[in-house]
Amino acid sequence: MGKYFGTDGFRGEAGVNLTAKHAFKIGRFLGWHFSNKHKDTGARIVIGKDTRRSSYMLEYALAAGITSEGADAYLLHVTTTPSVAFVTKNEGFDCGIMISASHNPFYDNGIKLLNDQGEKMDDETTQLVEDFLDGKSGYPPFASGEHIGRTVDYVAGRNRYIGYLISLGKYSFRGKHVALDCANGSSWDIAPNVFRALGAKVSVINAQPDGTNINRNAGSTHIEGLQKFVVENGCDVGFAYDGDADRCLCVDEKGELVDGDKIMYIYARYLQERGKLVNNTVVTTIMSNLGLFKALDALGIEYAKTAVGDKNVYDYMAAHRNNIGGEQSGHIIFSKYASTGDGILTSLKMMEVMLAREKPLSELAAPIVIYPQVLENVRVTDKTIVMSAPIIQQAIAKAEAQLAGNGRILVRPSGTEPLVRVMSEAADTETCRACNQIVIDAIDACGFRAG
Repeated sequence: MGKYFGTDGFRGEAGVNLTAKHAFKIGRFLGWHFSNKHKDTGARIVIGKDTRRSSYMLEYALAAGITSEGADAYLLHVTTTPSVAFVTKNEGFDCGIMISASHNPFYDNGIKLLNDQGEKMDDETTQLVEDFLDGKSGYPPFASGEHIGRTVDYVAGRNRYIGYLISLGKYSFRGKHVALDCANGSSWDIAPNVFRALGAKVSVINAQPDGTNINRNAGSTHIEGLQKFVVENGCDVGFAYDGDADRCLCVDEKGELVDGDKIMYIYARYLQERGKLVNNTVVTTIMSNLGLFKALDALGIEYAKTAVGDKNVYDYMAAHRNNIGGEQSGHIIFSKYASTGDGILTSLKMMEVMLAREKPLSELAAPIVIYPQVLENVRVTDKTIVMSAPIIQQAIAKAEAQLAGNGRILVRPSGTEPLVRVMSEAADTETCRACNQIVIDAIDACGFRAG
């Protein structure tokens, strides 16, 4: 992690620690950096944004910076993160930018950078961006005259992405009643159109973005609204997205949550049955539930565990050519079809399995018995010191001994905030809380908790 860019881009409160000036300077650097590789024609950079009010401010600032250095800025307007990745890779752009703070509240925002393959930008280039923000690398001259770049309305690129998603539908959805919770975010228009094009009866909630209601009691972070809606309206299935639609959580016909772990299990089993599960392996993070691993063991499916973060999952998948992986939060990567997590794609793939196996989602997910999992975030003064303190390591060992092999405890620093995350899994919630408390008490005893 750098000074500005964390595990999922440059994120902060818009107008406070993520400003239009930051965006302008990031645009300047990217315009200059990539134009140097195309001195005759200039660079082409594509930008998408979610529905936050501040996304417009940051979009225009980025475009101004990009064009001021002689590159062209192509605007997809309100769209999803995976659509930016798709367009960047498939239409020859030098770089892609998504303006979003994902599942965060509306007053936060973020700038995510993608390379020409639609993958998250490499650390070396990101560090150059940070150096430019801090004035360490000097400032190139502005372009002038005919060398100034253009801003291009490029909604056609988003439409081609929609067409791509529709083309992936192997079966008609006719006769299926599908509920979609669009979180008042990027998917509000795209997802319903895709499902309707494939023949589903579609009911949509939280698809009236006003710039300030993104993720507000909606979407994958507030799944209870969709659960209630599915049951009350007799839907066959429900899908909830986050603000930029790179995540998806599902709700079965009984109103039960089907999270990222269950999604990976369902699709991995589907691939295994068809002899298409590459390396017979699912790629997860260390946060996946113990129940997933036990269910995969029962099928003879192997699994690899990476550090938290979809980039870590993708990097492992790319290195080993795996075709399914993801996070418990619903950030699922189908590497045959996309270079990043894609919430709408995930929902299409769940529909595919339901239709191919002619079973409801509840039955497909039934073999997984999820262990109770309690995650508590502790705000600390210095997460590095906390993680290296002997007394904290001793507390973790004590909690592990208490679990006696019938669960696990995981303590890790947040990648984006001054937090230490303490997570326990066990046969019951009370045991989880008791194990967490052992570590939290040690943090407090050492005076590591932030006021």
